Amino acid sequence: MIRPYVVGVTGGIGAGKSTVCNQFVERHGVPLIDADVVAREVVEPGQPALAAIVAAFTPAILDQQGRLDRAKLRSVVFADPQQRRLLENILHPEIRQAIRTKVAAIGAAYCLLAIPLLAEGGKHESIDRVLVVDCPEELQINRVRLRDHLTESEVMAIMRTQASRAARLRVADDVIVNAGDNAALARRVDELHDMYQQLAAPTVGRHPSDDC
Repeated sequence: MIRPYVVGVTGGIGAGKSTVCNQFVERHGVPLIDADVVAREVVEPGQPALAAIVAAFTPAILDQQGRLDRAKLRSVVFADPQQRRLLENILHPEIRQAIRTKVAAIGAAYCLLAIPLLAEGGKHESIDRVLVVDCPEELQINRVRLRDHLTESEVMAIMRTQASRAARLRVADDVIVNAGDNAALARRVDELHDMYQQLAAPTVGRHPSDDC
């Protein structure tokens, strides 16, 4: 069975991770696993993680339809680091297992795994290489202000909760500068796609369980 080569994609808020991932998908058909989407899937009604969260935080964190009320849960865990760690201990193993399952199901030579907080949370065991999407901080701030209708101070507060630009670049194997030049971005995506295909060749024949 083919074990796909996994490229972890990360970057700060407003750096343009989605834009870069979409370029790989649209230009080359590269499979994409989004950790944010996985995190939402594991807390759907009927999933073990949701039952564990309800047991830990009471049914008060559910909405009227029995779904997780993220705003209520955030208000609890953001105010209390111990509660936040409790939530992470419930969610992270479920998310990691779901990612392993999704990776194992991919038949392509390589795939992308988008993890916004990779530099903060540590490298997932499935990741073979880290691609950091980077841009100047001033551009990053302006993008988020326009996209989310926030003030500069609000954007800066969010950025302070994330790894610094320098910290992200330290974990990078590859970097894409997403500063608004679409032609340059496309060329860099094409260049990296060719390289990842070559790097993926030695993983043929490896079973996903080899990494567990």
